[in-house]
Amino acid sequence: MADIQRLSLNQATTQNWSIQQAVEGCLRHGIPSVALWRHKIAETGLTQSVRLVRNAGLHVSSVCRGGMFPASTAQLRQERIEDNLRAIDEAADLLADSLVFVVGAAPSIPLADARRMVEDGIASIVPYARQRKVRIGLEPLHPMYAADRCVLNTIDQALNLAAPYSPAEVGIILDTFHIWWDPTVFEQIARCQGRIFGFHVCDWLVPLPDILLGRGIMGDGIIDNHALRLAVEANGYHGPIEVEIFNRQLWDTPGDEVLAKVVERFTTIV
Repeated sequence: MADIQRLSLNQATTQNWSIQQAVEGCLRHGIPSVALWRHKIAETGLTQSVRLVRNAGLHVSSVCRGGMFPASTAQLRQERIEDNLRAIDEAADLLADSLVFVVGAAPSIPLADARRMVEDGIASIVPYARQRKVRIGLEPLHPMYAADRCVLNTIDQALNLAAPYSPAEVGIILDTFHIWWDPTVFEQIARCQGRIFGFHVCDWLVPLPDILLGRGIMGDGIIDNHALRLAVEANGYHGPIEVEIFNRQLWDTPGDEVLAKVVERFTTIV
């Protein structure tokens, strides 16, 4: 099963921890990489965040997140583009493997229009990302999020959005929670070869207790994380594997208990 040296703690799994607590937790449990969220970076400060991960010798697998392009006014769309430029700076300073993009959605905007705004938004920030040597990782989210969170919903869509850009600049983030259901998932993963920038694991609980905060630890649901891991590896991805679990019950559990279970499930199931 998966080697712990591939494990990265996505901060969403221990939402109540600061960056310092997450870094210290990784060190206690032998986790070599961490994925940082921007609101946590803001709480700690970018300079201190960089210092904490570097002093600990941790690798930053990603910064979460950029995107959220669709908006009802030109001014708001421009403000979001400017925020994405700041996100690129943060990812660059942290030497992150990629900046993860959840592209956004808006219920008041027709779906086709929102997707055009995403396309325009990506085009507007890629030149700066290229300048800062930051890779943009497009993450397709499950279709249930298309109305209010992300209008990028399939691997095929993500590949089409990435296609105008170099595979070294814009790639795909594959999260098992969002892709497991696709009957062509293994064929789609094969099409991603050369553009896989990240791989995230968790589980789909049955019944799903909450569409946003109801993910499970690997092995508690129905996703075949192991088969999906083998598929991304067969198609060229051998980087960190992020455990990203949004779950209120998990957040209320002591963080060290969570990490102990994460390590156990990662090394025996994934």
